[in-house]
Amino acid sequence: MKNKEIYIGLGVGFAITTLLILIFRKKPMALENIEVEKTWDSKTDDKIKRLHPKLRGIASKFINEVEKKLGIRLRITDGLRTFAEQDRLYAQGRTTAGKIVTKAKGGQSYHNYGLAFDCYLTEGGKVTFKKAINSEIAKVGKDLGLEWGGDWKSFKDMPHFQLSKGKTSDLLALYNGKQTDSEGYVLV
Repeated sequence: MKNKEIYIGLGVGFAITTLLILIFRKKPMALENIEVEKTWDSKTDDKIKRLHPKLRGIASKFINEVEKKLGIRLRITDGLRTFAEQDRLYAQGRTTAGKIVTKAKGGQSYHNYGLAFDCYLTEGGKVTFKKAINSEIAKVGKDLGLEWGGDWKSFKDMPHFQLSKGKTSDLLALYNGKQTDSEGYVLV
């Protein structure tokens, strides 16, 4: 009889704890509805304008928050890419000269849907490759709901941030099925 009472007590305690967590946990803000802000950099602003509408506000907030919190100015160098541009990058280090910079062919990258961007630190208003995006910078992005390529196990992509929306094969199916908005961005 005592074992049964213990199990009932544990069950009730678990239920109460779960209920309290659900009631008092922080509610995530609707990050995909963040208003687009102007950044310090017109080149970055131009790249942001071409991102998926759900990523634009997050991207501008990320750039501005990194500057505000860490005193670091970032520039977005890559955002939306065509499938042909992605195929050219994929060929690099394989069939054309250069170092391999991506594992994704056209249609297999979040960049192809405007849901990813690459950014670098700047010095004197110019991109520098001397310093990489570090975990402190990445945390700002992750706090805004972005996935950081520096966390990937098999192919670390330190400058890469994306708003994950399932598999790229699913995004490609949406794209091929014309499940897009008036600007041509997939409906996610």
